[in-house]
Amino acid sequence: MQHSLTVEDTLPRDAAQALLVGRAWLPGEHGGPTLVSVRDGRLVDISALAPTMAALLDRPDAAEAVRRHEGPSLGPLAEWLEATTTHGPDPLHRHLLAPNDLQVVKAAGVTFATSMVERVIEEQARGDPARAQDVRRRVIAEVGEDFAAIRPGSPQAMRLKAVLIEQMLWSQYLEVGIGPDAEIFTKAPPMASVGTGVHVGLHPGSTWNNPEPEVVLVVSPRGEIVGAALGNDVNLRDFEGRSALLLGKAKDNNGSCAIGPFIRLCDAHFGIDHMRRAEITLTVHGDDDFVLHGSSSMSKISRDPLELVQAAMGPHHQYPDGIVLFCGTMFAPIQDRDAPGAGFTHHLGDRVAIASDKLGTLVNWVGHSDKIAPWQFGVNALMRNLARRGLL
Repeated sequence: MQHSLTVEDTLPRDAAQALLVGRAWLPGEHGGPTLVSVRDGRLVDISALAPTMAALLDRPDAAEAVRRHEGPSLGPLAEWLEATTTHGPDPLHRHLLAPNDLQVVKAAGVTFATSMVERVIEEQARGDPARAQDVRRRVIAEVGEDFAAIRPGSPQAMRLKAVLIEQMLWSQYLEVGIGPDAEIFTKAPPMASVGTGVHVGLHPGSTWNNPEPEVVLVVSPRGEIVGAALGNDVNLRDFEGRSALLLGKAKDNNGSCAIGPFIRLCDAHFGIDHMRRAEITLTVHGDDDFVLHGSSSMSKISRDPLELVQAAMGPHHQYPDGIVLFCGTMFAPIQDRDAPGAGFTHHLGDRVAIASDKLGTLVNWVGHSDKIAPWQFGVNALMRNLARRGLL
């Protein structure tokens, strides 16, 4: 499948009003990761404002500073998209990077009713997709599908918990789905995320996996939501279904965390209420002509985004470089692909497009985590690079 991206497909519908920031790789002796903004279809160098995205978003005036800043143009975004899809994350060529850098990448799990039921099915099926259909019928017959109206931690939720325990259907996923405590885990370390236009990675041992389209909150060290992006929380259903203690292996592999295409900063045109109402669409195109469409609505989330941030950071846990926080997804693909009753799993080469009107479109292609470009540029490399360029 040919790899290509357009500006129109990448940027938000209201791109003229959107305050977008990201990171781009400049090749050459004096090159490296560079902060950019998007203006009139071009990338603008804003590295004079801060050396890292974490440092920029630590500024209380970050949005206004970006809006006022007049940096040098780095050329049309269209040319950057072409270079990214053509060469990938090759340091000899310019390309777009994930917009986050030093922030820890956190994720909230089981925040939507649909995905909560699917996590229970994974656990009951012990990671075997062939058993999932039978387990799905049993779970839905016993507990139904309408969990959305249940407030996690409420008396109603605790009564439901008692019924499920009696029916021997209680699960650790239901505990975090309707219990008082949210599931918050570390998805990826700083600098490990990939951006739009490149490969995401599946562990080569996985045979049952899927994309997870999500809104990603961008949170300052002060605990304030200062922007948002789109994310693909690549998920290995077989590994996690075998044991929740394999969550790290299921979630954190080379290229398994995609964020982008840019961070949209909060301003008069975009804020928390837009995030709460966001509609996220997913389209998977395979080389086998298979097409999967899905969607996820933030309006159906069980825990408010502000509640998720409070669960992740506060007096109990500080993040001096801020965090980016995946909000979870209600999307859980069950459409058969390879055989009746087998459900969905990725094929190598799948094109995964995650879109939302206010955030644009994040596009990646699927490969194996041991075959795609390895992660080699970490925090030490970043600090050395910034020091050599006189940005620290």
